[in-house]
Amino acid sequence: MADSYVGTNIAGQFDVVARIGAGGMGAVYRADQPEMNRSVAVKILHSRYLSRKDLVSRFRREARAMSHLSHPNTARVFLYGQLEDGACYLVMEYLEGKNLAQVVRSEGPMDPMRALRVMIPVCGALEEAHRAGIIHRDLKPENIFLTSQGNIPDFPKVLDFGLAKVTEREMGPGSMVLTREGMVFGTPEFMSPEQARGKTLDARSDIYSLGIILFELLTGKLPFEAKQPIEYIQLHVHGKPMALAERLERDYPAGLEAALMKAIEKDPDNRFPSAAAFGDALQDVLDGRPSTIETQAPAPPPMAPLAHSESDEYGPPAKPPSSSTAWIILGVSVVLALGGAIALVAALALR
Repeated sequence: MADSYVGTNIAGQFDVVARIGAGGMGAVYRADQPEMNRSVAVKILHSRYLSRKDLVSRFRREARAMSHLSHPNTARVFLYGQLEDGACYLVMEYLEGKNLAQVVRSEGPMDPMRALRVMIPVCGALEEAHRAGIIHRDLKPENIFLTSQGNIPDFPKVLDFGLAKVTEREMGPGSMVLTREGMVFGTPEFMSPEQARGKTLDARSDIYSLGIILFELLTGKLPFEAKQPIEYIQLHVHGKPMALAERLERDYPAGLEAALMKAIEKDPDNRFPSAAAFGDALQDVLDGRPSTIETQAPAPPPMAPLAHSESDEYGPPAKPPSSSTAWIILGVSVVLALGGAIALVAALALR
């Protein structure tokens, strides 16, 4: 079936050449920009969503947010607007290479040092977005692209802020909050516990997702054993993540697992406070510096109640003594102990 956008021109300067991908909200095309002698990627919102004012607004917000990001590891946005048929579009830099999901599928688990060199600049890109009040909310291996820039191989680019949420302090007067509490967006395998619960998110949710991505880079697997999306959601909320060696037995640099596990703590307060802090911890591992991560001591488990039934051989468990009874018992114990000590001294004196 022919694509209606292939062969058309956008904004008088971009000739759409081919469709190269599609996502939940739109399709992506490669286009030529003759005046600049370069190729670009054009993302167009699906026409079926044009009647959804909230999604159209979110798409525009993505374009506006990304156009203000300048970090070298964030995919650049050159232009955005609406086509004659009303469809929204944004023009981005065209990248050649593979996303992290494709790399792991084709090459297997990544060498830990290589994985660190990939993830540290990703933390830098997210730090800039977070400081601008932008939360990605759909970080996954498919949204981190490895390309070459200059003579630098494995140059990561963070892309697809399609579910990005600009925080309230960055919104203009009268802006509508598009993401209501209780609505869940994202990819189940990589979403944070608070995202799985439909809670209000902050930058620490992206840090959790980044930790899960790093775990998969290192082992080729996720830290939970599940088959269905709903199982992953439940495990993110309640499950204990596996250790790296449980998933793939190999040598890991000192401090790597501690940094990773801190990033995927259930409670956001126990994670790194920022993407920059996570990146600094990973840099320490890469440089072989001693870890300064403070691990959260686990809370002692609650005491389980004694099981009892009417047929128990020894009857029901004894009731705990009252406070007055407890004092009497303590007093008797002290008297008996003193009496025993006196008797022992007397016996030794008579010998």
